[in-house]
Amino acid sequence: MTFCLSTPAEILHALGVRLREQRLAQALTQRELAQMAGLSLGALRKLESNGQCSLETLVRVVQALGLLDELDDLFVLKRQSIAQMERAELAHRRQRAPRKRTP
Repeated sequence: MTFCLSTPAEILHALGVRLREQRLAQALTQRELAQMAGLSLGALRKLESNGQCSLETLVRVVQALGLLDELDDLFVLKRQSIAQMERAELAHRRQRAPRKRTP
């Protein structure tokens, strides 16, 4: 499934399904994975059923499943040309002007 045309709810559901598939591929029960991740069984069930969870819960499950490498490229800035690299560097160097002090 590609996420380009998906709603946020569809993306969350798909991620929950993918994590459940990973758990089953490793022959883990929900209870075992919840213990490994330091989560309640309910939190894991909610994640697998509809993708609803905190970011910390997601990271704990991904870590417990040994999938941290999958997160490495998640939000890395992709620069495709020298011009884009120069614009990114310029944007990085820009600083906000100091605020004017009111007497």
